[in-house]
Amino acid sequence: MAVHLDLGRKGESLAKTFLEGLGYEILDENWTHGKAEIDLVAYKDKVIIFAEVKTRTGNAFGEPEDFVDNRKQKLLAEAADEYIYLMDHQGEVRFDIVSILFDKNANYTLKHIEDAFWPSA
Repeated sequence: MAVHLDLGRKGESLAKTFLEGLGYEILDENWTHGKAEIDLVAYKDKVIIFAEVKTRTGNAFGEPEDFVDNRKQKLLAEAADEYIYLMDHQGEVRFDIVSILFDKNANYTLKHIEDAFWPSA
């Protein structure tokens, strides 16, 4: 498997463990709709949280969260709309980013950005 895929899976696992430690219930992992994939779908305090996990080994080109651009946000919103419809969720929703940055010694910094964006239609 490609190294970047291994890194992504490791990041998603770390993000899942982190969110569970905060009391989030993980409803789905790697949920897909069309061309979009939602890394983690979580639930806490009657809110569905759609979490995008970005993992990088350096920040020379920007922080991991900087890579959730408008195009990605639009795809996530489309997938989230379908998820909300299928689950018949009538409550609040939120889009979070979990940013994980590894250094050369395999240590990492995890940043949870709640309500990171609200995609426009």
